[in-house]
Amino acid sequence: MRLFGLIGFPLSHSFSKKYFDKKFEIEGLTNCRFENFPIPDIEEFPDVLNKNPELKGIAVTIPYKKAVLKYVHDASSIPAGIEACNCIKITDHKIAAYNTDYIGFEKSLTPLLKVQHKKALVLGNGGATASVIYVLRKLGIEFNVVSRKIHNGSTLTYKDLDERIIKESTLIINTTPLGTYPDIKMCPEINYQFISTQHLLYDLIYNPSKTLFLQKGEDRGAVIKNGEEMLILQAEENWRIWNI
Repeated sequence: MRLFGLIGFPLSHSFSKKYFDKKFEIEGLTNCRFENFPIPDIEEFPDVLNKNPELKGIAVTIPYKKAVLKYVHDASSIPAGIEACNCIKITDHKIAAYNTDYIGFEKSLTPLLKVQHKKALVLGNGGATASVIYVLRKLGIEFNVVSRKIHNGSTLTYKDLDERIIKESTLIINTTPLGTYPDIKMCPEINYQFISTQHLLYDLIYNPSKTLFLQKGEDRGAVIKNGEEMLILQAEENWRIWNI
């Protein structure tokens, strides 16, 4: 039996297990199973490996995309500058780290980009932010990283987001967990009244399918996109990596 899994905390509403359980059923992969490993501390990761020697691949979610890197033997497949891992492959007890978030993000974002999307705001500077920044740089899109305080690479605070900045930053990407179920009445504190039909709002959250952030953008005529397709694309890339 080939075992795959997900580490993070909490995992009560995780995407991966449901996705791979369904995938294994549809494709008749009776020799594969997927398990959640909700660990409240990354220091418990070695115990997961020791207790489950049949593990072949692991998906990594918040809050461990950066912290897990200290346990890997090879991180050379992660593009320079990302420094975050959401995919692990285990071969002969050797742990190789990958990042497939940026692949899913780029493939889901690119078809929506228009000529006016030359500047972006990246809301939040957590584990997923580096992948978003990598793609924006690759696509030649100027950006500012926004957080409550200037730290960890952020260049603006939410209080800095005046009318001019919002209007010229026609691509706004939420990488924070604000608005995730069950806290669906929360959203990043930006001046939504300055959003227009020229804007594209992208939320990495997929549950609910339309966060308050996206709803407020849609109410102003913006194009909106949630993170579900990104998750599907990165999950399929994980599966490809686990099988090469």
